[in-house]
Amino acid sequence: MRLLIVTQAVDSEDPVLGFFVRWIEELAKRVESIEVICLKMGECNFPKNVRVHSLGKERGRASRAAYAARFLALAWRARSDYDAVLVHMNQEYVLMAGWLWKLLGKRVYMWRNHYAGSWLTSVAAAFCTNIFCTSKHSYTAKYEKTILMPVGVDTERFAPDERVARNPRSMLFLARMAPSKQPEVLIDALAELARTGQSFTASFVGSPLPQDEAYYEGLKEKVRELGLADTVAFLPGVPNEEAPALYRAHEIFVNASPSGMLDKTLFEAAACGCLPLAASADWAEQAGEDLSFIDAASLARRLSVTLAYSPADIGARAAKLRSQVVERNSLARLGEALEKVMR
Repeated sequence: MRLLIVTQAVDSEDPVLGFFVRWIEELAKRVESIEVICLKMGECNFPKNVRVHSLGKERGRASRAAYAARFLALAWRARSDYDAVLVHMNQEYVLMAGWLWKLLGKRVYMWRNHYAGSWLTSVAAAFCTNIFCTSKHSYTAKYEKTILMPVGVDTERFAPDERVARNPRSMLFLARMAPSKQPEVLIDALAELARTGQSFTASFVGSPLPQDEAYYEGLKEKVRELGLADTVAFLPGVPNEEAPALYRAHEIFVNASPSGMLDKTLFEAAACGCLPLAASADWAEQAGEDLSFIDAASLARRLSVTLAYSPADIGARAAKLRSQVVERNSLARLGEALEKVMR
């Protein structure tokens, strides 16, 4: 099988999409060749059977019409070099080229894992042979052609390191700083912990998009107003390759994203021996109700209990979760599942 992959960024140093480089590498082991079309290209080093075509955002912004024209031209020019198409997250590419791929007789697959969607999502879905997601609460889970997939964590790179000492009573929030990620839920929970006299440290690691700069500054101001500035740190986003070190340095990982997203960071944290707490109903089903919460008040209660665990208790819980990630949600499992369907 020869595959065309369409994605936003191909860059191992991208703090949000850096992981996708490893996905491409895994699929390259299983198919004859891969053509990749991306909006921007950065650091990557692929085997010889992978070719990357960038729409050029790394060279400076262009109009949407210019990007669309370049994309359609590349999809047409490479038409003899692929049998199937995998579009990652962005339904816009299916809306632009779905008609072309249908005319060319190409099988179209879309990976879309998010709680939000619209009639445009349904239009894109109509062009697809199958749709992939990891959450039962994803907007796309309702389609008959949707298949639930493993999360796809590189469990060799995301693994505990006994040489690294975890900071006691430490928490990590690692995500793009955006309203959809709801970091304020953790801030409110920390305020409640501080009110009851509990000690802790918390790191918020991630950068905002330009349109969310004011929101990000508001989070910092809220921390100052609540008197948490000495225990809460805000740090910029890091490349995916640096994420394992962050997970290994903290005891507890908190993810407040709504159900339907099932962020991969939960599984990365678990694979590194960091104990994750999440608002996702999917996570509650997989990890247990005692590692889930619904709002700031319930998160504060969960954190209070978890902070009372000994390092050995946290290690035992985390080790059990890691074994589940390796068994069900590793990158190899994902590559195997995608190949089976698309081939």
